[in-house]
Amino acid sequence: MLLAMAILMAAVPGVQAQVTHGVNRADMDLSVKPGEDFYEYAGGGWMKANPLSERPEYASYGVFDVLAEQNQNRLRDMFLELGKTQHKMGSVDQKVADLYKMAMDSDRLNREGAQPLMADLAKIKAFKKKDLTSFLADQHLKIGNPFFGIGVETDLKNSDMNVMWLSAGTSGLPDRDYYLNTDADSKKIQQAYKNYLVKIFMLAGYSKKDANRASKTIYDIEYKFAQAKMDRAEARDYNKLYNIRTLDQLQKDYPAINWKQYFKLMGTPTVEWVILTEPKVMAVANDLMTKLNEQQMRDYMAGLLITGSTGYLSDEFGETSFDFYGRMLSGQKERKPRWKRALGYPNSLLGEAVGEIYVSKYFAHGSKEKMLKLIGELRKSLAAHIAGLTWMSEQTKINALVKLNAFTVKIGYPDKWRDYSGLSVDPSKSLYDNIKAASLYETRRNLDKMGKPVDRDEWGMTPQTVNAYYNPTTNEICFPAAILQPPFFDVEADDATNFGAIGVVIGHEMTHGFDDQGRMFDQYGNMTDWWTEEDSKRFQAAAEKLAAQFDQIVVVKDQHANGHLTLGENIADQGGLRIAYDAFRTTQQFRDGKKIDGFTPAQRFYLSYGRIWADNMTEEAIFQQTKSDPHSIGRYRVNATLRNIDTFFDAFGIKAGDKMWLDPADRAIIW
Repeated sequence: MLLAMAILMAAVPGVQAQVTHGVNRADMDLSVKPGEDFYEYAGGGWMKANPLSERPEYASYGVFDVLAEQNQNRLRDMFLELGKTQHKMGSVDQKVADLYKMAMDSDRLNREGAQPLMADLAKIKAFKKKDLTSFLADQHLKIGNPFFGIGVETDLKNSDMNVMWLSAGTSGLPDRDYYLNTDADSKKIQQAYKNYLVKIFMLAGYSKKDANRASKTIYDIEYKFAQAKMDRAEARDYNKLYNIRTLDQLQKDYPAINWKQYFKLMGTPTVEWVILTEPKVMAVANDLMTKLNEQQMRDYMAGLLITGSTGYLSDEFGETSFDFYGRMLSGQKERKPRWKRALGYPNSLLGEAVGEIYVSKYFAHGSKEKMLKLIGELRKSLAAHIAGLTWMSEQTKINALVKLNAFTVKIGYPDKWRDYSGLSVDPSKSLYDNIKAASLYETRRNLDKMGKPVDRDEWGMTPQTVNAYYNPTTNEICFPAAILQPPFFDVEADDATNFGAIGVVIGHEMTHGFDDQGRMFDQYGNMTDWWTEEDSKRFQAAAEKLAAQFDQIVVVKDQHANGHLTLGENIADQGGLRIAYDAFRTTQQFRDGKKIDGFTPAQRFYLSYGRIWADNMTEEAIFQQTKSDPHSIGRYRVNATLRNIDTFFDAFGIKAGDKMWLDPADRAIIW
C-alpha cells in the first residue's frame, strides 16, 4: 500500500504566494538547483516554514500531516456535535459519542488508575499450566496473542475463499533487528525497553523485584522469537509465508497445546488445516510453551496485557509508554493532545460508521466521476507501457493486459456500510472494558468468516483515511474519500499538478499489481506463476538493479536504506511516475506547453510530485522507518526515484556532472 502524503499551501515568511491552486513557489527552495537536490528544490520552502521545533508532538511532520490534521479537526467537530444530543442506547451515534467522551474523561481515567486491569491480571496470576489450551483461547479472543495468534484471511491460492492463518511470535520493539543488533545505540534502546517494562509493571501494582523478574522474562522470550524470525525483506516473499499444515501435522509438530480443543474454543471447530506463516517461529513458541514455568508464563502474559492497555488507562500509563515509544524510539518531544488521541477510538472501532457521517459532510461527490475518468486514462497509459516493453514476451504481455483490464476500482466510500449493531458501548463501564468488548467483537467477526466466500465488496480502509491501496488477492485499487481533496486532487488546479499528485498515486497503486509481490498474482487474485521463466529472470535483474541503488543510500548516521524491503514501493513509485507522465502528455495543457508562474507543464508535473513528499523527521524516526517500513523516506522517494526517469532530466535540463544525474546505463527501468 502507498503511504500517501499530501500538502496544503504553506508560505515561507516574507514570500508572497503567486498561485493559490497547484504548484506554489512558496513551497520551493529556489536557492537550490533542481539538478543538485530536487527534493529540497521542490519542497524545501515548505520544510523551512514547518520545522519540527514548532511541532513537538511529531517525530515526522510532512505535507501529509497537514491534511491529516484537517481531517482530525473535522472528526472532532463531528464527535462534539454528536455529544450535544442524547442518543438512543445502541444507536451508532450513541456509540461514537460515548466512546469519544470516555476517552476524553481524564479525571475518570486517572481516578481509576490500574483498577480496570485487575480482574484480568488476577486471572493471569491464577493461571495453571494444565489449563494452557483453554487459557490461551480465552486470551486470544479477548485480550491479545501470547505465543501465537490466528486470523481468517483470503487463501492466496484460492482467492474466493477465506481460510485460517496462524502466526507466532510477539515483539515489543518495532523490528527483530532492535533485539539482534549489538551496536551502542541498539544496546541503549534494549536497556531502555527493559526499564520501560519494569516501570509499567510497577504501575500495575508489582513490586520492583517482581517487575524486574517479569521484564527479564519478557525480553528473553521476545529475543528468542527475534532470532527465529525472517527479516522483513525476506518476509515479503509470499511463497515463504504460505505453509499449509493439517490439524494432525500441527498436533505432531507443535504438541504444547490441544489444537482441536483450541479451535473449538475459538468458535471455529470446522478448521481442518491452516496456513502457517513462519514454522521456525512456531517451533520456538512450542518450545517456550513446553519449557517455561508457570511464573514465567504468567509474567509474559501479564506483560502483553499491561503494555497493550496503556492507552486506555491513567495518564501515568500513557506517559510511561510515550517516554519510551515516543521520546526514545521516535524522537517526539510531546504527546499528542488528548482530543487527538481520543479520536482514534471511535475512528478505528467504528470506522465505517464514522466514515458514513464523514462522507455525508465532506465528500464532493462529483470527484467520483472525475476520478473514474482519470483512472481510465492511467489504465490506458499502463497498457501502452506494457505493450511497449522490450524485456517481456508477447504471451506474458497478454496476461498482464488481461490482469490490468480486470482491476476493480473503489472510489470514495463503500456501496454498503458495515453493520455495528452487535457492538455495545456502555458508558457505565471503563474505557478498558469497552475496548476489550470491541476487540472480542472484531475477533469474532473475523473468525466468523472462516470457510466462507471472500466479500469482494468489503473495504480495507475507511473513507476518512488519507491513503490508498492495491489488494493483490482481489486485484483492486482503492482511493478513499479523504485523499480526493487538494492538493492531491484539486479541481481548480492545472492538469500538471493533478497528474503529478493523484495521477502518480493512481499509477502507483496500479503498478503494485506488477511489482515484486503483486506480479505473483493473476487477474483473479490467485497466487500463481503466469510469467515465462525468461521474463521472470529479466524482471528480477531490473528489480535487483533498483534495489542496489537504494541499498547504497545512507539515510542517517551509518544506517543504509534497505532496497529489498522497500522494493515493491520503489517499483510502484517509479511506475506511477512513468504512467502518470505519459497520460499527462495527452492533455491540452501539455500540448500547449505554456508556462504557469514561470514553469513549463513538465516542470509543474515533477514539482507537484516532489512537494507532496516534503517532510521533516527526527533521526530516530528515520531509523525506525528504515528498519520496519516498506516505504522509503520521502527524500529518496523523490531523489532516488527521479534519477531513473529521462523525462525528468529533460524537463529541468539536468546533465552529466549534476548530483541528480544518473548515466543511462545505470538507470533501472521496469514498467
